Amino acid sequence: MTRLSVNINKVATLRNARGGDVPNVVKVALDCENFGADGITVHPRPDERHIRKRDVFDLRPLLRTEFNIEGYPAPEFIDLVLKVKPHQVTLVPDSPTQLTSNSGWDTKTNLEFLTEVLEAFNTAGIRTSVFVSTDAEMIEYAAKAGADRVELYTEPYATAFPKGKEAAVAPFVEAAKIARSLGLGLNAGHDLSLENLNYFYKNIPWLDEVSIGHALISDALYLGLERTIQEYKNCLR
Repeated sequence: MTRLSVNINKVATLRNARGGDVPNVVKVALDCENFGADGITVHPRPDERHIRKRDVFDLRPLLRTEFNIEGYPAPEFIDLVLKVKPHQVTLVPDSPTQLTSNSGWDTKTNLEFLTEVLEAFNTAGIRTSVFVSTDAEMIEYAAKAGADRVELYTEPYATAFPKGKEAAVAPFVEAAKIARSLGLGLNAGHDLSLENLNYFYKNIPWLDEVSIGHALISDALYLGLERTIQEYKNCLR
């Protein structure tokens, strides 16, 4: 079964736009779980423009499903993750000023750095995932660095999907096969939606997890959160 992890960053963005605590991030996360989500993802950034450190600490003891924290492994982020001890940490190569993740790691160039960071998390008993493109060498070096999983950066798939589904998914199928041959678990995320998720899943049915935020929260404005989560879960069956 491929698990659905809901990224709640956009909920925090809406809250922060007015100050206060509406919508309440913790309540939305717990509602997502109640409506069938298999996990919750957050991506705290240094400027706390959406998820705040306080949110991370508030969520940890209350969540009943898998908690995934993603971010760039700066010292402050590493310290936060080691204190909170989520089920999974996903490393992304974002700079502090980036609007959103837009590329995978150059795992070959950053091998020494990633190896050191991954060892710290693995020693703490936290499953590790590294955000990568479909480049075979990047996946191979993620394995060399000690990652438990890789997360495929799927924006290129989503962009190409309307022009041709088979061509869009082909490099991801090959990348998924490489990851499996190396003994790596497989996650995927970025711009996956109700339009393109099922086709991706059908071609890579051994996916462990997808992390979806922007599209899912946007769909919930029209469909409601409960129905939206069920629709995304249906795409993974």
